[in-house]
Amino acid sequence: MTRGRIRARFRRSHFYTFGCLRPSATEEGPHPLQGPGYSRTVHCNQPQLHEKRPLHYCRNDISTTKYNVLTFFPKALFEQFRRVANIYFLLAACLSASPISPFSPLSMIAPLAFVVGLSMAKEALEDSRRFVQDVKVNHRKVNQHKGDGVFGHRSWQNIMVGDVVKVEKDKFFPADLLLLSSSYEDGICYVETMNLDGETNLKVKRSLESTLALDSDAAFKDFTGTIRCEDPNPNLYTFVGNFEYERQVYPLDPSQILLRDSKLRNTDYIYGTVIFTGHDSKVMQNSTRSPSKRSTIEKKMDYIIYTLFTVLIFISVISAIGFIVKTKYQTTKWWYIRPDDIEYQYDPQKIGLAGMSHLITALILYGYLIPISLYVSIEVVKVLQATFINQDIQMYDEETGTPADARTSNLNEELGQVDTILSDKTGTLTCNQMDFLKCSIAGTPYGVRSSEVEVAAAKQIASDLEDADSELSNFPMPNKKAHVSWENFGKVDEIELETVVTSKGDEDQRQAIKGFGFEDDRLMNGNWLEEPNADDILLFFRILAVCHTAIPELNEETGGFTYEAESPDEGAFLVAAREFGFEFCRRTQSSIFTRERISASGQVVEREYKLLNLLDFTSKRKRMSVIVRDEEGKLFLFCKGADSIIFDRLSKNGKMYLEATTRHLNDYGEAGLRTLALAYRRLEEKEYSDWNNEFQKAKASVGTDREAMLEQVSETMEKELILVGATAVEDKLQNGVPECIDKLAQAGLKIWVLTGDKMETAINIGFSCSLLRQGMKQICITANLDSVSSDVKQAIKDSILNQITNATQMIKLEKDPHAAFALIIDGKTLTYTLEDDVKHQFLGLAVDCASVICCRVSPKQKALVTRLVKEGTGKTTLAIGDGANDVGMIQEADIGVGISGVEGMQAVMASDFSIAQFQFLERLLVVHGHWCYKRIAQMICYFFYKNIAFGLTIFYFEAFTGFSGQSVYDDWYMILFNVVLTSLPVISLGVFEQDVPSEVCLQFPALYQQGPKNLFFDWYRILGWMANGLYSSLAIFFLTVTIFYDQPFRIDGQTADMAAVGTTMFTCIIWAVNCQIALTMSHFTWIQHLFIWGSILTWYLFLVLYGTLSPDLSKSAYHLLVEALGPAPIYWSATLIVTITCNLPYLVHISFQRCFNPMDHHIIQEIKHYKKDIEDQHMWTRESSKARQETKIGFTARVEAKIRQLKGKLQKKQSFLSVLSPSRT
Repeated sequence: MTRGRIRARFRRSHFYTFGCLRPSATEEGPHPLQGPGYSRTVHCNQPQLHEKRPLHYCRNDISTTKYNVLTFFPKALFEQFRRVANIYFLLAACLSASPISPFSPLSMIAPLAFVVGLSMAKEALEDSRRFVQDVKVNHRKVNQHKGDGVFGHRSWQNIMVGDVVKVEKDKFFPADLLLLSSSYEDGICYVETMNLDGETNLKVKRSLESTLALDSDAAFKDFTGTIRCEDPNPNLYTFVGNFEYERQVYPLDPSQILLRDSKLRNTDYIYGTVIFTGHDSKVMQNSTRSPSKRSTIEKKMDYIIYTLFTVLIFISVISAIGFIVKTKYQTTKWWYIRPDDIEYQYDPQKIGLAGMSHLITALILYGYLIPISLYVSIEVVKVLQATFINQDIQMYDEETGTPADARTSNLNEELGQVDTILSDKTGTLTCNQMDFLKCSIAGTPYGVRSSEVEVAAAKQIASDLEDADSELSNFPMPNKKAHVSWENFGKVDEIELETVVTSKGDEDQRQAIKGFGFEDDRLMNGNWLEEPNADDILLFFRILAVCHTAIPELNEETGGFTYEAESPDEGAFLVAAREFGFEFCRRTQSSIFTRERISASGQVVEREYKLLNLLDFTSKRKRMSVIVRDEEGKLFLFCKGADSIIFDRLSKNGKMYLEATTRHLNDYGEAGLRTLALAYRRLEEKEYSDWNNEFQKAKASVGTDREAMLEQVSETMEKELILVGATAVEDKLQNGVPECIDKLAQAGLKIWVLTGDKMETAINIGFSCSLLRQGMKQICITANLDSVSSDVKQAIKDSILNQITNATQMIKLEKDPHAAFALIIDGKTLTYTLEDDVKHQFLGLAVDCASVICCRVSPKQKALVTRLVKEGTGKTTLAIGDGANDVGMIQEADIGVGISGVEGMQAVMASDFSIAQFQFLERLLVVHGHWCYKRIAQMICYFFYKNIAFGLTIFYFEAFTGFSGQSVYDDWYMILFNVVLTSLPVISLGVFEQDVPSEVCLQFPALYQQGPKNLFFDWYRILGWMANGLYSSLAIFFLTVTIFYDQPFRIDGQTADMAAVGTTMFTCIIWAVNCQIALTMSHFTWIQHLFIWGSILTWYLFLVLYGTLSPDLSKSAYHLLVEALGPAPIYWSATLIVTITCNLPYLVHISFQRCFNPMDHHIIQEIKHYKKDIEDQHMWTRESSKARQETKIGFTARVEAKIRQLKGKLQKKQSFLSVLSPSRT
C-alpha cells in the first residue's frame, strides 16, 4: 500500500470518535509542569545539546546481564561465599598453612578453588547468553536524521535524546518517541504493544496537527522544537508534557507517544523525535535487574551446615578440653615424650596456647563432617539433570524444532516444590488467533463444531462415565421404570458426548480457513435463505460486514481480501461474513462496500453503505456502533458489544429473542467462547438530523469535558435497539493448554493469570482455560479513579478494603463445600491493593479463591504481584510468559519459565527454563520437577549421613587415643573417600533415581504434592538421616575396635596395629555407606550397579596398588591387604558383621513403613511390581482417578460439577417416583 494511495483514499482519523480526539494549542492550554518529577527538557533535532550537564541523559544501549567485566569477579565470589560451607573451608584453607594443621595447605586449598571456580564458570556461561542477546538488540538499525534533511542507518545504541528517527513498517521503535507525522495524511499510525502489555490489538496513535507538514526527509532540514515533560517513570499508560514549536505550546498526552519495543503496524513509516533512551524508557523502567536465585533446598542446606558446624565446634571443644586435661596432668609423667624438650603446642606451662592450638587442629581434623564435595556433586548432578530435561523428546516442539532448555541448573529441584503459577495470557495460554465458531440468530443456535474446552471436557466425561454410572447406580430405584428412565437419560448424555467428540474429529476433513471454524449447513452456501427467520439472518450478516473499522487489502496472488483489523475478533467477524456470502471489499472516506450473495442462484451484488457516523469501541463503552444509509436510502444504526451493555439498551419490542439468546450465551460461555451481542435500530431522517447536530456540536466543543459530552450524546442514540443475535468466537488456545491446566490443578497447583488485556478478554480466556466456569462466583474488585486528589484516593482505598472484607466474609460464610470463587481485578485497582496497608488483605482473599485473574496490569505490576505472592505466602512461585512485558515477573518469581514463541527472545533470555509451548509445563513440573526434588533431597540427606558416619569415627579414635590429634586413617584414604570411593554412587542417585516412571507421574498427579509439602527434606527426615549416620559411626568404630582390640588376627598370633584397625574400619565404612545407598534407590540401571559395586571394588584395587608402592610412599599400608588383612578371616568377618549391623535398622524401618504406613509411591511401586496395572486395568484406573488433588478449576472440576448436577436430577426423579409409587399401589 503506497503512501500516495493512502492519502488519496481517506483520512483515517475520521473513523474514530473517541480514540482520536486531537486537541490543539487553541483548544487546550499547555500542561502546568512545575515541581519535582517534571524536569526533563528535550531539544528536538539537536541531540548535541544533551551531551552536557544538566541535560546529560543516559545512552540508548541496554544491559540485562547480572554481571559485567568489572563486577563479575567480586559479585560471583560473593555469590559463592554466601554458602556457609565455602566460608568454613576458606578459613580452614587459611589455617592449613600453619604448623598445627594435620593436613598440607594444598589438600585444603585445591578442592575449594575447584569448587568455587567451577561454579563461577557456570555463572559466567549463563550470563554470557544474556550479553549476546543485549548485543543483538543494541546493534539493531534505524534511520536517523544526520542533518540537512538526510537520513541514514544508525545502531540503536548510538541514538540520543533529541534525535529525529524514521521507523518503517513492522519495525520496533528504538526508544520512547514523540510521533511527529506518519505515512497517513492525518498523522495516524497503528502500534502493536505486545511486548509491553501482551496485547496484539493495534493501538491508534496520532500526531499533533501542527507537525503534519513534517512528512518527508527534507522537511527536517531546519526543524527544531522543545519538549518539556515528566521525568522517566514506569507508567506505560500516562504521559504529561508540552511541545514548544513555532512559538506555540501544545499539550502532549499518551496518544502521541510511541514506546520502545512496541512495533509499527499497518503504517508505511513514521517520523518521531526521541524523548527517553535506554534505561530511561518506560519498558526498561518496568524491568528489574537479574536476581540471584537460590532454591529452597539450598537455603535450607545452609541451616544443616550451621547445625553440623555447631556439632563440629562442640566436639572440637570437647577434644581441646580433653587435650588440656591430658597435657596438664598426665604428659609431664610420660618420660618417653621428652617433657623437657617439648614444642609450644604441647607445653603444659602454656596450657592456654596449647589448648587453642589443639582446638584449631581439631576444627581442621573433623572437617569431614562438613562435606566440601557436596557442592561439587550437586553442581554435577544438576548439570546432568538439566541435560536430561533438554533432551526430553516429549518436550520437543516439532513444528518449530525447539527443545526444552534448562538455562540455569541451580533450580532443578525447585521445579518440584511449586505452589503457585503466575502466567501471562497472550502467546502463553493463547495463540491470539480468533475463530468464528458459533452464533445465535433470532433465538436459533447455529454451529455444530465444538470448542477445545468442550472437547477436553467431553473426553474427561467419557473416561469417567463408567465410574459415574457405577456411583449413580448406587441410588435405590423404586421400580424398574425408574431404572429404564435413567438408562435413557444416560443414553442421551452419551449421544451428546459422541456428537462433541465426533464433530471435532471431523475438523481436519475440510480445508481450514484462518479465523473461521464455523460448521453448519443451515447457513452455508446460501441455505440460510430457506430458514424461517431469513430477514433477521440477513441483518446479522450485514452487521458483521459493516460494523467495524477494518481496512481490506487485496491479495494479488489469490484475488481474495485480507483484513487489517484493530482486534483479532473483528478480523474473525469479517472472515465469517465473507464465508457467509457478505464480503467486505472496499472502504472510502464516506462509504463501505460489500459484495452480497443473497439469491438462490448465488449471484453476487455489490452494495454501498454510506458511513455517516462511527462510534468506536472503548473499554469504558464496551460497544461500537455505525450509522449508515443503504442504497434504498434507509438509515440504520448497527451496534455490537458486550451482552450486558446491549441488553440494557433494548426496546420493548426488541427483546423477542432475549431469553433464547441469553441461554445460548451462557452455553457459549461454558464452552469457553468469547461472545458479543448484535443489535440494530431503524432511524428516521429528522431524528437522525437532530441527533447529528448535537453530535457535531459535542465533537467541536473545547475543553476537558468533550469526551463526556460525546459519550452523553452517543447514549441518546444507542438505545431502543432490536436484538438480532450473538456471536461466539474461540480465542485459540495453544495446543494442550486445557489439559495441562487440568493436570496442574490436579497436582495441587494454584494458577493466577496476569495479563495486559481488557477484563472481558481475560474473563473469556479464563472460561476457555477452565480457570472459570459457569456456577463459579466471580469477585470483581474495582476502583473509581475519576479523581486523583489525596482525599479521594483514601476514599478509593477504603472502598477497595471494604470490597475485600466483604468478599472474604462471603467466602467464610459459604456453606456449600463445592462452591468456587474467582477473583478478578484490574491494573488501576492493583495500584492501590499493592500498597503496604492493603496488600496483605488482598493476598488473603486471593489465596482463598480458586483462581485469580489480574487484567490491564503493567509489567511492573506483574513483578510486584509475583513478589507479593512469593513473600506473602512463603511458598515457591513460578512465573511463565513469552514477551518482554513478562521479564519482570519471570525474574521476580522463584522460577522463571520463558516460552520461545513469536514475541522475540526477551522472556527466554531472562528465564531459568524455556519451553516451546505452555503444555510442556505439565511434564516439566509433574515429571522432572518431582524427580529432581526427590533426587536432590535424598542425595543431600545421604551425603550428610555418610560424612557423619565417617567423620565421627575420627573423633572417637582421637578420644580413644588421649586426644592426641592422631588420625586413624591414612591421608590418601581421607582424600579418596569423597572424591572417588563414594562420589559416583551418590551422583547416580541424583541423576537416575525414579520412584515411579514418567507415565505414572502423569497418571498420579497428586504425587507432585510430596514436593510442596517437603516430605523428603523436612527436619524430621534430615535429623533421621543424621541419627542414622551417628548410629553407623558408633557401630563401625566400636564393633571394629572391640573385634580387633586384643584378638590375634595373623597366623603367628600378632594383634592388629593402628594401620590394620584403621583400614578395616575404613573398609566397613565403604561397604556400609554403599549398601545404604543401594537400599535407598528404587530404580536400578546397569550404571547404578557399576558405580556402587565398582566403588567397593575400587577400594580393594587401591589397597592392592597402594600397597605395592615403596614403604616411603605407602608407609604403613605397604602390602597391608595382600599379606596382613586378606588372609585374616577376622577382617572379612568384621566387614560383614559391621555392614549388616549398620544397615539393619534402616531395612527394618522401610519394611515397617511399607507394611503399615506406606506413602503414595510405595503403593504404586507395589502395584507395578506385581503387575496389577496390567492384570486389573479397572483397579489401576480407579486408583489413578483417586490420585488427584481436590480442585475447583480445570475441566475435571467442570465434569465433577456436571456429575453432581446429574446426581441431583436423579435424586429428584427418584424422590418423585417414590411419591408416585404408593398412589399407584
